[in-house]
Amino acid sequence: MSQRVKPELLNVSAIVGALQSSYWRVSVVDEIDSTQNYLRTSNPKSGDLITAEYQSAGRGRLDRKFDAEKSSALLFSFYFEPQNKVKCLGFLTLLVGASVTATLNEITNTDNFKCKWPNDVLFNQEKVAGLLAEKTSSGVIVGIGINVSTTKAALPVAHATSIFLATDLQLDRNQLLAKILNNLERDLLEWQSGKDLTSKYRALSATIGSQVRIALPDGSSIEGVAVDIDETGSLHLENGQLVTVGDVIHLDSKLSQ
Repeated sequence: MSQRVKPELLNVSAIVGALQSSYWRVSVVDEIDSTQNYLRTSNPKSGDLITAEYQSAGRGRLDRKFDAEKSSALLFSFYFEPQNKVKCLGFLTLLVGASVTATLNEITNTDNFKCKWPNDVLFNQEKVAGLLAEKTSSGVIVGIGINVSTTKAALPVAHATSIFLATDLQLDRNQLLAKILNNLERDLLEWQSGKDLTSKYRALSATIGSQVRIALPDGSSIEGVAVDIDETGSLHLENGQLVTVGDVIHLDSKLSQ
């Protein structure tokens, strides 16, 4: 394992210069309470995106606190408002997760990054990224946090990792974000034009085929083998149950929430 070098700072010009179109309008800040909060209160337009070196009140799914050492992660939120009617907006989190996962595999020349339903990205069953989607009156704000150069000592939980720890690669976050956005633009436009992208998620899923325990919002839990997802983003179990929301534990890998 090579020694981590000081991360480069996020730079609007470097990010925008590597984008393939004007679909995204990127803002960079040094510190913010939450990129999600900013977009929620700023009357955003579709394609607006903000990324920060540090979040003082970062949140994960279900209002869990999300902490990351300054400049060690790629933290950003964007607003998406479909131009055409999208039947199953609930699939958006899975679409973004698959797009990010595919990009990480591409940029690191591996196939070990996988999607964990509904909102995590794993490397060999360790969490490297998480997503958060919040509906607004006319669209969705999606937040993404990726551990890029995070050291082992700075990881928030034992089952987490970073791109650096997992691959020994020290990625430029500006180039990484631009690559993610170029691929994500393509996927979003294809999806809202009616293309079925569920097969892409299936091919990248670590959850499908796994024995899982799912903690439901009411405090109960169910177990079974995850066998599929559908265009709504729901998870199908072997016993016929459909799950639309819940925290998944991969029992065959002993991966916790």
